[in-house]
Order: sequence, then structure tokens, then C-alpha cells
Amino acid sequence: MTAVGTPRTTSTPTTRPGVGRAFAALLWRDVFVTGREFVTFLLQVVLQPVFLLFVFGKVLTELGFTSNTYADVLLPGVVALAAFLTALQNTAFPLVIDFSFTKEIEDRLLAPLPTALVAVEKIVFATLRALVAALVMFPISRWVLGSLPVTWSDVPLLAVFLVLGSLVGAAMGMVLGTVVKPNRINVVFAVVLTPLLFTGSTQFPWPALESLRWFQVVCAVNPLTYVSEALRAEMAPDVPHLPLAVCALALTGFLVVFGTLGLAGFRRRALD
Repeated sequence: MTAVGTPRTTSTPTTRPGVGRAFAALLWRDVFVTGREFVTFLLQVVLQPVFLLFVFGKVLTELGFTSNTYADVLLPGVVALAAFLTALQNTAFPLVIDFSFTKEIEDRLLAPLPTALVAVEKIVFATLRALVAALVMFPISRWVLGSLPVTWSDVPLLAVFLVLGSLVGAAMGMVLGTVVKPNRINVVFAVVLTPLLFTGSTQFPWPALESLRWFQVVCAVNPLTYVSEALRAEMAPDVPHLPLAVCALALTGFLVVFGTLGLAGFRRRALD
């Protein structure tokens, strides 16, 4: 007598997209949305640096209040400012909105990604926007000033420090976006952005502050200082500047500190 065995059912496991594919999909979605509002994005991130460059680098020079060489000092700082602030703002503001009003972050947390990678995607996307803002500043600067002190040999180091500075700005934005309460974000940005702008060595070389030692120390705490000084070392090597090694070391340290705090803050807010 033969026993009739019941057929064994083989279940095919549900396939989930890979982590890399999910990360790329989130990033592409953000890039696609930016492409649809590209003009608005440029007006938001480039307008302030352009007017700063035009007034201080062109108007005051034409009026004789500044020397013709001041534009060489100002231009690297303005490019650094455009990249750093774009990364910071494009991380902090969306996070505040996502965590408080729209709750859009909940959809992202449902993606097949570790929570930390959702935060990293925010930083990477803000960095891409910052690099676009910095890139646009070069042809605008040539149009405003009539010249551009950049050669092809300068491009690799400029790219490295723009990426590094943008990552630091985005990580700092993540700290603000996960720590600051929604009803306080405007006040905090008013308090934070102004000191960042005027202590980031965007309008003056940091080594020239020896007679104002206390202000030199304050500027040394600002990560934007090291982005400005690194770009100045490449674009205006005759102007006093910090060594590139010091700038790279300082920016790497800031990235580790702000990145760690930002990821921890993001994870805390996501779990809440």
C-alpha cells in the first residue's frame, strides 16, 4: 500500500529592492523635483551671493572705496558661502517641515533602508544642490567681475573642498533640523546665519586678523572659514591664506562631529 503524499508547497520569498536601489530612488525623486523648480531654486540660493559680489567686488571698486585686488579676496569667499549655506538650508528647513507639518518623513522611513541611510540621503541631496549653486557662481562671477581667476589645474582641489564644505554644511543643517523646534526655526536661523556669514572669512583672509586676535579665534570656530580659505588658496594664492592641509583637517573634524550629532538627532526624531 502506497501512501499518497501531500504535495509540498514551495513559497517564493518576496523580493525586496536592494538598499542601493532604494537609496538611488529616493535621491532621484528629490533631484527630479528640483529639476521642475530649478529657476526658483537658483533664485533662492544665488541671489544673496551675487549681490554681495556685485556690491563689494564691483560697485565699491568702481567708486574707489576698495582696491582692484579685493575681488580676488572676495570671490572665493562668495563661492564658499553659496555652497555652504545652500547645503545647510536645504537640509535644515525640509527636515523641520517633514518632521512637524507634512510628516513626509514617515513615507521615507517606510522605504527598505536603514534609518541612518535615510538621513544620509538628505545630506547627499543637499550637497548636490550646494554644488550646483557653487557651480553657477563661476559664470556669474565672470560676468560681474569681468574675469575669473580659475584654471583647469585648480578644478580638482576646488571640487574636493566644495564637496567637503557642502557635506559639513549639510551635516550642520541636519543638527539644526533635528534639534530646533518648528516654531523656533526662523529665530534660530536669524541668530545662526548672520554670525556664519560675517565670521566665515568670506570677505577677508583669516591670517590678516592677527591684530584682532579675539575675532580671529571666533572665526576659527566657524567651519565656513576653512572652506573660504581653501578656495582662496587655489583661486588667489598670492593672498594670505591657511594651508590646505589645515583646512582639510578642520573640515574633516567638523564633518565627523556634526555628522555624528546629526545622525543621532535624526534617529531620535524618527523613533519619536
